[in-house]
Parts: sequence; structure tokens; C-alpha cells
Amino acid sequence: MEAYYYSRLSASDSTFLDLEKANTHMHVAATAVFESGPLACEGGGIDVDRLRDYVESRLELIPRYRQKLDWVPLEKHPVWVDDPHFNISYHVRHTCLPSPGSIDQLKCLAARVMSQQLDRDKPLWEFWVVEGLDQGKRFAVIQKAHHCMIDGLSGVDLMYVLMSPVPEQEFEKAGDWTPRPAPSPIQLLRDEMIGKISAPLQAAAGLPALLSSPLDSAAEFKEKLGAVAEAMSATMYSSSPTPFNAKIGPHRRFDWLAMDLRRIKEIKNRLGGTVNDVVLAIAAGAVGRFLEARGVDRRGLFIRANVPVSIREENQRGTLGNQIALWMADLPVGEISPVGRLNRVRETTRTLKQSKQVLGAQVLSSVSDMTSSTLLSLAVRLSTRSRPFNLVVTNVPGPQADMYMLGARLDEIYPMVNLLENQGLGVALFSYAGTLFWGVLGDWDLLPDLSTFVGGLAESFAELEQAALSS
Repeated sequence: MEAYYYSRLSASDSTFLDLEKANTHMHVAATAVFESGPLACEGGGIDVDRLRDYVESRLELIPRYRQKLDWVPLEKHPVWVDDPHFNISYHVRHTCLPSPGSIDQLKCLAARVMSQQLDRDKPLWEFWVVEGLDQGKRFAVIQKAHHCMIDGLSGVDLMYVLMSPVPEQEFEKAGDWTPRPAPSPIQLLRDEMIGKISAPLQAAAGLPALLSSPLDSAAEFKEKLGAVAEAMSATMYSSSPTPFNAKIGPHRRFDWLAMDLRRIKEIKNRLGGTVNDVVLAIAAGAVGRFLEARGVDRRGLFIRANVPVSIREENQRGTLGNQIALWMADLPVGEISPVGRLNRVRETTRTLKQSKQVLGAQVLSSVSDMTSSTLLSLAVRLSTRSRPFNLVVTNVPGPQADMYMLGARLDEIYPMVNLLENQGLGVALFSYAGTLFWGVLGDWDLLPDLSTFVGGLAESFAELEQAALSS
């Protein structure tokens, strides 16, 4: 019998495919700005052919980037198979900003790239090389992948695959790659039928093990069951309506700003809490300012942020796929005092850390992976309809030393988080080389004043820093 290869998507990864509709592009992306350095061509522009060869040479370390989706007949569960027509030129794209090549033009281009659906018949990623920035002195890379492939932290691992802490310029070109044969629909269906027959026995045998290891006591078993209930119940509360919680369209706006990470740390050292507490307090202040600018009374509002928390074990670093739990964190937008906002955020995150939401998410994800019914997908669908949160605020730590791609130094990197149904605003942060980079994605129609929100972030930070220095 001819050998073939495929792998099933986990419940978490499948959920991100299920959630994608015409207007909800489930993309994880970033816009990175580099010094042109040794990649600059003599006649102007960037040596994109060299960059393309380099990216292809690194794909052996991330084999998912040569794989595409296939579907099990009848059940329609997605699986990964090697793409027999893989072509690096399709994925590593080349474009140029019109003169003068400004940052605002780059923001518009990044938003347009984020607005475009990925082709489901090809590997789900794109790598746009953008030249013409700052009169050729710098260039940008807009990297986009589907959320079913990566989460924030595995995206950071990809950064290490493509970049180096030293300005190396030499690399070995990719060797020949032969795709493994994919199963036929009949073979997939046969395997699925065998799985269906054995699934009830596997579920019956495996469920107790997922909920209770041999070392678990009865109390620990009960704790895991309670954790699942707590994780589910956290998504059942409706937050207050806002101007950016409405039906979204397919088009996006993108804006950003950068903050000195040292100054962020000084705030938390003086006032207490963590860097993420300071981030959430700044976001709360900006949301409050934005609502006031829209004529909304922020007093008494129940505003919550969806804060992804990694549950990726250390031995899972370097692997793709999603390993995240979601905190539902109250944002005290009605609190006028910046120190008061931070204190209330600190209390919220302290309570969340003591809760069982992360444990519940781990158990729920494990149960979903082994059963035919995707409980995790059901929970997420219910949460998007009940509006348990108003916006996403995700903060991913990155390397604190300079990084290079083929000798070109990375100057800035602004992440982009996907928007969900009725969620028109997403905030993503990435720390790199002593700077905290904020990327803010908004729906085109709901947030024509996205820059007002970004300005509110800067004002909220300044207000909190002044309060810290005065303490």
C-alpha cells in the first residue's frame, strides 16, 4: 500500500478556521521595519531574490509553511497535507511604496494586506517585502499567517528562525524538497471511519486520564471539573455596548506607536504590579478617552478585555499551533485617577491568577482534541455572540537584543491581532530591544477615528507616568 502523510488540526486550531467568515480574517500578522543595510541594491531597492532564497532555506525548520489544508469527507474536519505545487515566489511578495515612502503609507498598505483573505488552497501565509521606505534607507516586511497555524508566542519563535542576534549574511540555499503524497478522499474517509469506531472507547478510556492523573486526589479531580465550569462561565457575561462593538466589515485600518520599555518598568516599580498591569491600565485610560470623544458617558460601563495567556510548555517552544487560554479582564474605564486605574487592574489580574480559568482551558482543550464534538469551538462561538469582552489586548514578550535578517537590523515591529465578530478594535503589543511596540487594528467603517484612540494611549501613558514620578 502506498504510504501517505497527513495530520489533523487540533481542536484549538480548528476553532480559528470555524470562526472565520467573510469579514473576520483570522490572521496573525506583524509589520517589521528594517535598515536596508547589506540588502540594498546599487541601483536602489532591495535584493528581494536573495531574501526569497533565504526564506526558502529556513522552511525546513517550519514544515507547516509548505503544507495546505485538506478536508475529511463527510465530517469535513481539516487536516494538513504537503502542497505538491508549493512555490516560494507566491508567498514571498515584492512591492514598493510610492514616493515619498512615508510611515503613513506603510500603515495603509499593512491594513490593506490584513484585509485580504488568504487562499485556502495554498499554505496559509504571506511575506510582503516592501521597499521605498524613507527614500530607500529602510524597508519593511509585512508577515501574515492564519491563526490556525500560530499563536503569539509561536510567532515569536518564527522570528528567531528568520533572524539572528548577529548580522550574518551567508546562508546555504534550500535543497530539493519532495512533498509527501497526500491521502485520497477514500483513504481519508476510511481512516475517519476507523477513528469513529474507536472514538467512543478512546473517549471513555481517555477522559478520566485527562481530568485526573494517577497522582490526582479526589479533590484535584473535582478541582479540574470546577476549572472547566469556571472557564466556560467566564464567557457568559455580556459587557457594555460601545461604538466599536458592532457588525464589522471586511476592511481594516492600522495604526501604531512605540513606548520606552524602561519607562513602563519604572511605572510598575514605583506603583506596583507588572508590565502587563501597566499595559492594561494604559489601555483602560485610552478606551475611556475614546468613548468620551465619541460622546459616551464612561461612568458605570462594564468594559472587558480579552487577554490571551500562553499555556505553552517550555518543551513546546518552537512548535506551531495554538496553546493559549483567555482571561476576561475588567478595564476600569470609568476611573478618573490613573493610579486608581492601575490599582484596580492589579486587583483584577491578581484575582484572575488565583482563578482556575487557565487550568480549565487546558482541560477543555484536551477533552476537545480527543472527542468528536469540539467543545472548545462551541464555547468560543457562544462567547462571540454574547459579547463577554469588548476588545482584545495581547502582549507578547520578544527578544531584548538587536536582531538581524541577512545583516539588515530590525528597527521596529508592530503586531496585528485579528478582529472577531462584533469586535471592531484589537490591540497587540510586542517588546523588542527595550521598546514596547503597540499595533492597533480597527474596522474601517467603525473606527475612522482610530488615530484618536492611539493618541489616547500616548496620553494615558503620560498621565500614568507623571503620577508615578510624583509618588
